[in-house]
Amino acid sequence: MTANRNFKRRVRARAAKTGQSYTTVLRHFRQSLMGDVMPEVKRVRLAVAQSAVVEDPCGERELRAAARGVRDLMRQARAAGARVVHFPEGAMGAPGRSALSAAGPDEAAPADWERFAWDVLRQELGATAELARDLGLWTVLGAVHRLTPPHRPHNSLYVISDQGQVVTRYDERLLSQTKLSYLYAPGAAPLTFEADGVRFGCLLGMEVHFPELFTEYECLDVDCVLFSSTGAGTPDGVFATEARGHAAANGYWVSFAVPAHHSTTAPSGVISPRGGWLAQCPADGTPSTAVTDLDTGSEHVEFPVFKARPWRRRARTGIYEPHRVRDPRSEDRTAF
Repeated sequence: MTANRNFKRRVRARAAKTGQSYTTVLRHFRQSLMGDVMPEVKRVRLAVAQSAVVEDPCGERELRAAARGVRDLMRQARAAGARVVHFPEGAMGAPGRSALSAAGPDEAAPADWERFAWDVLRQELGATAELARDLGLWTVLGAVHRLTPPHRPHNSLYVISDQGQVVTRYDERLLSQTKLSYLYAPGAAPLTFEADGVRFGCLLGMEVHFPELFTEYECLDVDCVLFSSTGAGTPDGVFATEARGHAAANGYWVSFAVPAHHSTTAPSGVISPRGGWLAQCPADGTPSTAVTDLDTGSEHVEFPVFKARPWRRRARTGIYEPHRVRDPRSEDRTAF
């Protein structure tokens, strides 16, 4: 701890001398307290959105209204200096089981996807990609991805670059029983992409319930997981609670994006690698964005990112085996 205090004292002393910020000065100190080379400092400004998700997007009017809302929030995010904006699941329409049921809204049946406004969705996604290019804004948003009939579509997150190109797409893998039975085909693989040198992973829907998916992204060396859902409005806010735990357990940021109507229980926000909220949207049901910097040079990430995370990786590699002992008192579990 003394060495750690001395290191911080050196950084602050240089900051006072040069007039630079703590983060800027930290970039000049590449040696860790153990003498190893520190990772390059990475920084990007992220906006997380809570948009008005349309659950019955079969009509053109509803789908176009959802798309206009997405683009309004993109402009809001860019005005706040964001380079990446992250939207909820189904930001371009999230049809429920009853909306597309082939047997009618009162009966459980597989979705009739021919009733979905695919042409309108394609037009609106195109217009959104154009705006991403015009704003210079990476945009990650939920939409349905059509497959070749008769295959069901994927429930997806499109990743649109600041050049207006769809660079990749994440398809939800661990679907709910309803989605699997009536609506979607599951995806097959994790997804990572980089924006301004920061590495992101994506998850969807109810996948917050599966710690192994978050651990998988830690192994893929992501800096931040973008989790989008429409199901976060449980009375106890369990999705948000789980997301905070995953951030702290894995030592990375988690962006938590949900529809605006769930915000009274758990608004959209960004969670730090320590598990606390860095920024949250208003809890008043209104579409909005929250903006924060993901900065590996800031003081609040020094321990979870550069110390705890590497140690946890080592702890999983069998380092304890040489230290285990054979002792009768160890094996006897009934004695004091």
